[in-house]
Amino acid sequence: MSALPPPGPPYTRAVHANLSTKDLRAVVALSQTRSFGQAALQMHLSQSALSALIARVEAQVGARLFERTTRAVELTDAGQVFIHHAQELLRDTERALRAVSDTVELRNGSVAVAALPSLAAVLVPRVFAAFSAMHPGVRLSLLDTLSGPAFDLVRDGKVDFALTAADPKQEDLFYEQLTTDTFMLVCAEDHPLRSSRQPVAMEDTLQYPHVSMPFSASVRQYVDAHLLAKGLRFAPVFEVDHIATIGALVSAGLGISALPETAIALLRSERLALLPLRAPGIQRPLGMVTRRHAAISSAALAMRQMVKQAMQQDPLHVI
Repeated sequence: MSALPPPGPPYTRAVHANLSTKDLRAVVALSQTRSFGQAALQMHLSQSALSALIARVEAQVGARLFERTTRAVELTDAGQVFIHHAQELLRDTERALRAVSDTVELRNGSVAVAALPSLAAVLVPRVFAAFSAMHPGVRLSLLDTLSGPAFDLVRDGKVDFALTAADPKQEDLFYEQLTTDTFMLVCAEDHPLRSSRQPVAMEDTLQYPHVSMPFSASVRQYVDAHLLAKGLRFAPVFEVDHIATIGALVSAGLGISALPETAIALLRSERLALLPLRAPGIQRPLGMVTRRHAAISSAALAMRQMVKQAMQQDPLHVI
C-alpha cells in the first residue's frame, strides 16, 4: 500500500473555488469506495495523482473532506455536506448535457413561425403536422400576420423565420424567394366581367367598385404598385383585414377583388367566379425571411427545410 499523504497545513476559508466536474467525480468516487486505490482505478488516475487532486480540492474548499488512516478513508462532516452538493451538481450537469443533446437531435426545443394568413391557414398546418409526426417533442408556435409585422417579428427575434411576400425596404433581413403567387380577379358569378372571353387588364376594372386589404397587407401593396406604374391610383370602396370578409362582400355583389391564388384558396363561396388578369398581370413573390448571420437551432433548421420543400414542390399552388 502506498504511503498516505501528509495532513498538510491548516485550512482557511475558501473564497473562490474553481472545481471541475472531474474534481467532483473524483471526490464522489473516493467517498463511495473509501479507497484511494479503487477510486484511482475508476478515475483512470494513479494513486498519487488522485491524492494530489483531493488535496487540491480540500485546499480550495477550505476544509478537510476525508479522514485518512492506514486502514480506512472516511468522510468528515464537511465532506458529507460537500458530497451531497457535489452529487447534485453532477446530476444538474448531466441533465444540462442531455437537454442540449435532445435539442440537437430534435427530441426537444421549439420553433416559432410567422406567416401570411393565407399561408398560415393552408400551407403551415400541413407542414406542422408532418414535422410533429417526426419530432413530437419539439414545441411549435404560429403567428398569422400581415407582411409588415412579419418582418418585425423576425427582426426582434420573436420568431425563427417568417413566410411572407418580398419587401425591398427590409434590406437588413435575408429574404429567399421560394415561389410566385399569381393574382386573379374575383367577382360574383353574375358580374358583367364574366362575359369577357379574354383575360382582363387590371386597369380596365377600375370602373367597378373594388374590395381590398389595408396598405399594410402585401396584397394591397402589389395591386397599388401595379397600377401606380401605369399612372393610376387605386381607391377600393371597401378595405378589410380578412380574406373571408372580402369573399363575402364580393359574393354579395358589392365589389370585385384582385387576390393572389394562395388567398383565393381560402374562399369557400359558390357564388364567386375567377378571371385571369391580362399579361403580365400581377405576381407576388413568396419566400422565407430570416435574420442575417443569426444562429439557428437544429429544430428551426429542420422546419425551414420542410417548408422549402413544401413550397417548391408546386411553385404555382403552394396548397
